[in-house]
Amino acid sequence: MQKGIIGKKIGMTQIFDEAGKFIPVTVIEAGPCVVVQKKTAENDGYDAVQLGFGEIRSKNVTKPLQGHFKKADVAMKRTLREFKLDDTTSLNVGDIIKADTFAEGDIVDVSGTSKGKGFAGTIKRHNNHRLKETHGSGPVVRQAGSMGACSSPSRIYKGKGMPGHMGAEKVTVQNLTVVKVDAENNLIAIKGAVPGPNGSVVTIADCVKKA
Repeated sequence: MQKGIIGKKIGMTQIFDEAGKFIPVTVIEAGPCVVVQKKTAENDGYDAVQLGFGEIRSKNVTKPLQGHFKKADVAMKRTLREFKLDDTTSLNVGDIIKADTFAEGDIVDVSGTSKGKGFAGTIKRHNNHRLKETHGSGPVVRQAGSMGACSSPSRIYKGKGMPGHMGAEKVTVQNLTVVKVDAENNLIAIKGAVPGPNGSVVTIADCVKKA
């Protein structure tokens, strides 16, 4: 990884290219981010930088984090993310990273937290079939049914599709194209949809696996 930034998903819209074709894009408010911590292979075993994004009042920050920001002599930030970089020599604590770190045509990976959908059954969560409603199903047509756990193996195998909390998990979409960068307003337009609801925090990094 060569570069990365933290942003906030604004929403989706469409823009037109030079040929007049519209391109569906997701608009992300990317940065400005500040380098809060720098890690090196000599001291930490790997090269990385920790970026901070979003304003927050000090009373809403825990005392350990307050000391973390004070040590770096930077303003307190709402969100912290670490980016493992191939080379961190050009970055130092206190440096500001803005949207113009990316350019039109860059291929990026975008990570975010998907929408939470609460508790869900196996039909909605794992796309299971309903039971047949012809004979004897009763009121359990949407239930999971037998798990086959008799005296052997006397347990449910790990990974079995069960009812439970759905969504609200980290999702990464790879090989997305940066269509436009508005450095003045710290906005990046990325072709296609990125994970998470509007207003959620996302991270943008140059693509690890090329298309």
